[in-house]
Amino acid sequence: MNTKPFTSGLGENAVMITRVADRQWHALDDDLVVGRGYAVHRPDGRLFVSIDAWHDAAFDRLAEAMLTQLPAPLYTVVDEADVELMAGWRRAGFTIRRREWEYVVPTDPQVTGLDDVLPPPGVTIVPAGQADEEMLRAVDRAIRDEVEATVGWQSMAAEVIPRPEGDTIVDPSKYAVAAAPDRYLGLIRVVTVIRPRIGLIAVRADEQRRGIGRVLLAHALGTLHRSGFAETWTEVQEFNHAASALFEGIGARPMSSNLELVR
Repeated sequence: MNTKPFTSGLGENAVMITRVADRQWHALDDDLVVGRGYAVHRPDGRLFVSIDAWHDAAFDRLAEAMLTQLPAPLYTVVDEADVELMAGWRRAGFTIRRREWEYVVPTDPQVTGLDDVLPPPGVTIVPAGQADEEMLRAVDRAIRDEVEATVGWQSMAAEVIPRPEGDTIVDPSKYAVAAAPDRYLGLIRVVTVIRPRIGLIAVRADEQRRGIGRVLLAHALGTLHRSGFAETWTEVQEFNHAASALFEGIGARPMSSNLELVR
């Protein structure tokens, strides 16, 4: 444990920054926790930080301690509407790297216009929980390699699900796939915790522009609708115009935006 005293003006006693774990810090004012800082490696290997503090001074001191003790580059994600938090990260030297739009997506096929969408010839949809795990991992790996070789996987929407080193499929039961007789062509992941969220929809590069992504989306939304969910959510990177067009074309509405910052 690493403890560093400093004067912040938050109280009569010196405020202490304490590293309570390998990637966790506390700001203490007279033994009261007035701020917490965290660092975590995302699946793509980047190190993301977050701070929750009562006061600007506690935020700034936590940021100072974390930036001193962590290797660069560092990243964080901020709700664009949170002006105070954004200002705190700017004071710490962070700048905007990219923007993600959060969409609310209707599930009713009468609203989305996806009620009569059919797979291309030779393609079938395998529902979530029924995909062959080896083939699922193969299509996931192939798509990731294709993305990494072009725009880079870091251009995809930020993924926050912790997973073992090198394992990109945490729960195969969350994936539906588009299948040809000899391989899988695309996949969609839907996770429901408090509300359903489309975490990933992707198609092999040589199978794009055949309507497979639209069919996967129709299947996932139809399944959610039959389960009683009127809406789901997803995030789209600002410059992913194809994904934005796909979702906006079925009536999805941008509701908020997140900024990814880097230092």
